Amino acid sequence: MKILIPNTIELPVTADVETVVYDIDAEIPAEHRDAEALVVWHNSSSWLREAARALPRLCLVQALASGADAVLNAGFGADVRICSGRSLHDGPVAEHALTLILSAVRRLDRLRDAQREHVWDEAFNEEQSAAPTRALYTLSGARVTIWGFGSIASTLAPFLTALGAEVQGIARTAGERSGYRVHSDADAAAVLADTDVLVSILPATDETADLFDAELFLALKPGAVFVNVGRGVTVDEAALIAALESGQLRAAAIDVAKSEPLPASDVVWDAPNLLITPHIAGNRPVGAARLVNQNVTRLLAGDDLLNQVHP
Repeated sequence: MKILIPNTIELPVTADVETVVYDIDAEIPAEHRDAEALVVWHNSSSWLREAARALPRLCLVQALASGADAVLNAGFGADVRICSGRSLHDGPVAEHALTLILSAVRRLDRLRDAQREHVWDEAFNEEQSAAPTRALYTLSGARVTIWGFGSIASTLAPFLTALGAEVQGIARTAGERSGYRVHSDADAAAVLADTDVLVSILPATDETADLFDAELFLALKPGAVFVNVGRGVTVDEAALIAALESGQLRAAAIDVAKSEPLPASDVVWDAPNLLITPHIAGNRPVGAARLVNQNVTRLLAGDDLLNQVHP
């Protein structure tokens, strides 16, 4: 078996296969188009579409991203098994999400702006310590809702709990996950009305496109904070800007955008009270080599694969 490994990550493969490192910005060499397994990391959508056409013997595509939506939309054959990198990013994304949540709640964006202007922000000091607003600047006692309660949320939630937050989730089905109450999508409006911090870890699907729109932001508790470490296509960015401008959202922090990289001319950059990071939350897949080796070994043995999302 021949497996193609991207040049964007060091990935030692110990399984008994032939490995070829390929350049994600170049065409696949003709002599390697007989590959039966492909690992993808930071590949463009156009490259993936070409790979789907150029690799007729492919049996497995192993994505290292937690969501395999780009691979699923590339047009690989119906019999090609596609696996995601779910669990590889639990720690890094949870860590970054916590950073964004704390930064937005404690308004580090405003303090950074003051630093640039060489201003000791006394007004901020007074607002933070005033009795009517004191609760806005802490997670202690805050109700945090995580929409998309999978393995990343299960890693993030205990950190929030340790800081005094009351954590709950929203997912397609209700129940208890990792000791936390999870509500169904159908009950989202009632949940959001009492939410202080909304965190999205949702994937990009037809159902989640522009889910976070004007109506949803209005359903939130006035003055809530919004954080997105899921996918940019889930947010109506015009609605996000409007919610920040009106004060319906007190602050927001996003690691993803609809257009990436976000063009310098995009109006999202200038939205008030918004912190932006360049899609770096899950930029360090932990345990990728182990997952690839396990799935290649399972494929050779005819066993079920880990994280298989297609067919």
